[in-house]
Amino acid sequence: MDPREREVRRRMRENELYLDFGPGLEVLEEERIHGKELADKYNRTSARDSAGRTRLLQRLFAHVGKDVCVEPPLHVAYGSNTSVGNDVYMNFGTTLVDDSEIQIGNQVLIGPNCTLSTAGHPIDPELRATYAQFSSKITLEDKVWLGANVTVLPGVTIGQGAVVAAGSVVTANVPARVVVGGVPAKILRHITDADKEFTYKPPKDL
Repeated sequence: MDPREREVRRRMRENELYLDFGPGLEVLEEERIHGKELADKYNRTSARDSAGRTRLLQRLFAHVGKDVCVEPPLHVAYGSNTSVGNDVYMNFGTTLVDDSEIQIGNQVLIGPNCTLSTAGHPIDPELRATYAQFSSKITLEDKVWLGANVTVLPGVTIGQGAVVAAGSVVTANVPARVVVGGVPAKILRHITDADKEFTYKPPKDL
């Protein structure tokens, strides 16, 4: 491995600033291209070809559990830095910016047009103009549900059984068994035994 590549990979793991292109980083660039090519192939599959879709996901992701369903289109930075557990459903338009690791647990539901972004940039404009970035692992623990159009930012862990309301931006770690929502997301309430009895509640009037 080129020493420049080794140093960048270390920085990616350690949440330090790095550039992911340039001399000595050709392998990283090829990994990104390969992931995007596989995602593009996946996005052109037929809904009837579940076996073919499964094979492509197994090539794309670091790990894929049983009974995983991903609705196209799917977008990735690498793909190979994402691990997916059993019984996972990702709706249309999932974006996985997996410059760092994304860990998705078992029985996770991801609504339409959600983004999990492990990568970010410095606030200082001069530093940002160098194209420097950082990345930090995202974890969705078992039985998490992300509503439509949720964005999860770098370094966030969402605890077991938590629900994230549609349209939320998650900037901080979420405890287990809570409902969060908003921009940035805040705890709205805890999930209790009362939630085992489902009753549809229509929207209130504004």
